[in-house]
Amino acid sequence: MASLIESGWQYLITHFSDFQLACLGSFFLHEGVFFLSGLPFIWLERAGWMSKYKIQAKNNTPAAQEKCIVRLLLYHFGVNLPVMIFSYPVFTYMGMRSSLPLPSWKVVLIQIIFYFILEDFIFYWGHRILHTKWLYKHVHSVHHEYATPFGLTSEYAHPAEILFLGFATIFGPAITGPHLITLWLWMVLRVLETVEAHCGYHFPWSLSNFLPLYGGADFHDYHHRLLYTKSGNYSSTFTYMDRIFGTDIGYRKLKALKSIGVEDSGEQKKQ
Repeated sequence: MASLIESGWQYLITHFSDFQLACLGSFFLHEGVFFLSGLPFIWLERAGWMSKYKIQAKNNTPAAQEKCIVRLLLYHFGVNLPVMIFSYPVFTYMGMRSSLPLPSWKVVLIQIIFYFILEDFIFYWGHRILHTKWLYKHVHSVHHEYATPFGLTSEYAHPAEILFLGFATIFGPAITGPHLITLWLWMVLRVLETVEAHCGYHFPWSLSNFLPLYGGADFHDYHHRLLYTKSGNYSSTFTYMDRIFGTDIGYRKLKALKSIGVEDSGEQKKQ
């Protein structure tokens, strides 16, 4: 497996420049993973499939979904791609490389875990700032146009927010100068995580059912359902920052009430 990956990587670095791989390669990899993982949730919602796992009963209109897709393409080509191009010198200066040998899986794993923890910490505080009155009204309210989120709404945001919160995602790699393959893996995992958090479905196989401290769709969907002054659940991936700073109190109360309701209904059925 390792030799196969190295052979594939050798082909890439032989036929494409570092700039092409780091900028264009990263961009199109992002687009592929994002839309391939996000579009199925639009189809699920339109077809009404797996509706028993849908967190909110309300559905988005086809027009609202199409508006999201058009805006996303505009923002991705108009904001994300230029950011990737202009940040390339920073990453190379900090030591990012694409040459062989590839990093060991231990190095990759340690860096990815570090990126997740650091990103979640920065995102939490940045997200809380965006929920102050002025910034919410003029910037963050764009993201909250969708009170019933679906996968693709994860990146639907004001251009200023894309830059502001995007800093949380690229800061870890920017200061560590990882191998490009590590950067790609981080980007793929981060995209899959944020799409899942916005997907609007809580499945029996959702990661939050198995990984302690992982937020997931149920955790973040609560954030979208409430008014900005009372939403809470500001973290991107984990739940401990909201727990430490008490910004998940409303969510935990709701979960407790639902749990009591389920238990009571179960007891009534037995009687």
